[in-house]
Amino acid sequence: MTKAVMTSSWPLPEQGVRLVIAPRLRRALERHPLGAGCYPQALGYYPKAHGHHMRRQQHEDHLLIYCRAGQGWLRVGEQRWEVRGGDLLLLPAGTAHEYAADAQRPWTLYWVHFAGTHSDDFIDLLGAKPWRRVGVLPRLLAEFEALLGLQRQGLSLPHYLHAAHQLQSMLSYLAVLPAQVTLKSGRRLDVEAVQSYMRQHLPDQLNLEQLAGHFKLSRFHFARVYRDLTGHSPMQDFIQLKMAQACRLLDEGELSVRQVAEQLGYDDSYYFSRLFKQVVGIAPSHYRALHQG
Repeated sequence: MTKAVMTSSWPLPEQGVRLVIAPRLRRALERHPLGAGCYPQALGYYPKAHGHHMRRQQHEDHLLIYCRAGQGWLRVGEQRWEVRGGDLLLLPAGTAHEYAADAQRPWTLYWVHFAGTHSDDFIDLLGAKPWRRVGVLPRLLAEFEALLGLQRQGLSLPHYLHAAHQLQSMLSYLAVLPAQVTLKSGRRLDVEAVQSYMRQHLPDQLNLEQLAGHFKLSRFHFARVYRDLTGHSPMQDFIQLKMAQACRLLDEGELSVRQVAEQLGYDDSYYFSRLFKQVVGIAPSHYRALHQG
């Protein structure tokens, strides 16, 4: 499993949990078609983890850490992040790293090591950033607590298969969380706010200058920050939202393709149809025919 170098001996904190999946169960998960894709190998909960310090030169599985409260730090390569409650750490297999709890305000952590034939795909879905600020989210806390319920279930394969799917659900949930960043000015830009503004203006022809101006940023800075958060340009996502609305209007069946185009700010219905096909994969008339009935 994980090859680790501990820089200090560190006991399990009071009321903490550390659960390592038994080798027999791990082999069963690896072989089972419902478990092989992505499954937990070890997981735990460390409250107020005084003295917690870990350095790994290499490790063979993926590691997800969620800081519930307190403070600490993470170092990957030459980069270091200060970690506090609401931060998420994602350390793919093979990533050398070091992290530790703050001496004065030690962190409280949930963590899970995971592997599987599709675990790399979940890493790709979540993105390459080792550190991400998501906030203290009741749903995410509940997801980790549900995983930790394994300690009460004995060595039952069906329970561990269920835990594998709970883990996959949690990872996919993290992939769709709205990203946000605090700018040097102290203002916070989050994707949900930008996309909410886009939805309010679906009938309009917003351009990058207007979007950036609404959030009081230059075009260049706004586009770069948005792409860093999402992996897409803001205008790509605006078109995606327009085409999603077009699908809904076509599903309702009351408007012609030309009227749908007009509702979304396109005077040229032929241009709208080409754009729809580019995004959705089929022409709007074909889409409507497939979804009628």
